[in-house]
Parts: sequence; C-alpha cells; structure tokens
Amino acid sequence: MTTYDTPGDAPDEQADLLGWVHARLEVFGLAVEGRVSWPHVRPWGVVVRVPTASGPVWAKAVEPALRHEVAVTTLLARRRPDAVAPVLGADTARGWLLLADAGETLREVAARERTLAPWHDALALYASVQRDVAPEAAALLDDGLPDLRLPRLPDLYADLVGRLAPDLGDVGASALAALPLLRDLCAELAATGLPDTLQHDDLHDAQVFVRDGRVRILDWGDACLTHPFLTLAVTLDGVLAWGLDDEEASEDTTPYLESYLAGWAGAGSPDQLVAASRAARRLGWACRAVNGHVPQDPESLRTTRTRLRMFLDGRAV
Repeated sequence: MTTYDTPGDAPDEQADLLGWVHARLEVFGLAVEGRVSWPHVRPWGVVVRVPTASGPVWAKAVEPALRHEVAVTTLLARRRPDAVAPVLGADTARGWLLLADAGETLREVAARERTLAPWHDALALYASVQRDVAPEAAALLDDGLPDLRLPRLPDLYADLVGRLAPDLGDVGASALAALPLLRDLCAELAATGLPDTLQHDDLHDAQVFVRDGRVRILDWGDACLTHPFLTLAVTLDGVLAWGLDDEEASEDTTPYLESYLAGWAGAGSPDQLVAASRAARRLGWACRAVNGHVPQDPESLRTTRTRLRMFLDGRAV
C-alpha cells in the first residue's frame, strides 16, 4: 500500500506532482511501493523520495526562477548521460523533474571511507561536461539559464552591492571600492579565450553522487553561463580546502586543481591555465554572491556578505 508523508496539509500543487510521478512511473512499468516522503521542503522547491520495487526514484519541483534546472538536466541527459542521473520525466513549464537514484552523496562516502579521492573523477568529469556543452550556450540562455558572462558581471555586481551596501556593514564600502579590481579580473579571464559555458556555481560534496564506483553531478539549479573556471571558488576553497574534518586550509587543493585543469588540456599552456584559475578562484566568489542572492530569504544577506568577504580577502590568492 502506498502511504504519504507530506509537509503539513498537501496543497494542490503537491497532489498534482504526485499524480504526474505516478503517470511517469507507469511508462516504465513501475509503481509506488511504500512510503512516499518529502526530505527537502524549501521556499524555492521540494524533493520527494518515491520508493518502487526497483529502488527509490526522486521527484523535484522548483520555483519559476529555477526552472532552468529542468532544461539543463535534460540537455545533459541527452549529451552526457554518464554525468547525471537518468531522467524518467521532465516538465520544464512546471519545473518538475523525476530522476532515477544516483547513489550516495560524496559527503556520505567521504565520511564513511575517510577519503576525498572520488573528487578527482568528479572534477575531470565536470570539466569534460563543460567543454562538451559550450556549443549549447545560446540554447541554455533561451531556456532561462542566468547570464553571468564576464562582460555583464561587473554591472550585475555593482547593482547588487549598491542595493545591499547599507545592510552589509563594514563589507559594503569595501565591496563597492573593489569594483575596479573585479573589472580587472574579468578582463584577465576574458583574455584566456576559454568559452562561456555551463558553470554549476554550487559544486559541493552533496551535489556529487557515487554509485557503483561512478560519479554523477546533480542539482543544477544554481547553474549559470559564464567563464568555466569560476566554479573553482566554491569547490576548491569553499569545500576541498576544509578537508575531511571541516578544518580550514587542512587539505592541499593542488592535486584537485590539476584533475580539473587536465580536462582543459589544449585550451592554453599549463602555466596559463593555472594563472587563470587563480583569478577565477577570487572572482568566483563575486559571481556566487550575485547569482546566489535571494532577496526573499532572510538568511541570504548573511550568506552574500560572507561570499563578498571571500572575494575581498582573496583567500585563494
């Protein structure tokens, strides 16, 4: 018998989502068996765990501003099915996704096995995906992917910081004064000639999944179109540098950077790619502040302030 855990009284939207899930499962000869649960309920979306005889599947419904995630995921499933979980259903208009199970998060694997080694495969995979989908840039923008390409980033940054400066405390004035630095970093990265492409912008250890020894990358809701290397800020300095025990600067990020840059071999000399990564690891925090700020979320101001501080401090440099 199918039973449901729902976040309070299930509204019509949740009932509609569950009806769609049932219909999609029928296409694959599957049925819900067991308790349907809602492990993530957030203002910007929900995730539903749906048990079947063949294992769990996962439904996701996101708010209109994040519906590009559905288009990105389906595009990747077509072009790089090795990189994402199999898509069992997608409704871009309503922001709904139904995915097969992708295994454990890398966070869970690392905690149990006390290793960060799967990150090397994840970063190599990610770089190859970025290169493969670069020709799809126009299509991704048409599907609503946020445009944070380098020529636009300074104006977007200036607008955000200008609006928030009174509420940013001591960071506000410094962030405004750093606009010339940000323009210089954008110019430096633009000179590399690397293509604008899909940038995950929140690639951490709960977004990378491991199953049967293979890694996959999920949760593309924070993705944007920009310089590919901006991803390194969050991944290297926001996650990997903290190691297994969440201690700042406890892990040498150089080997992980090498795994990522190997995926860009031929796009520049090794020295040029390393130099570009240094600039990107600083600029990436500004991109994350612009792309990740959520005005309606009361916690977002604190998070944005932290990201701006990371940009100002130049931790990676």
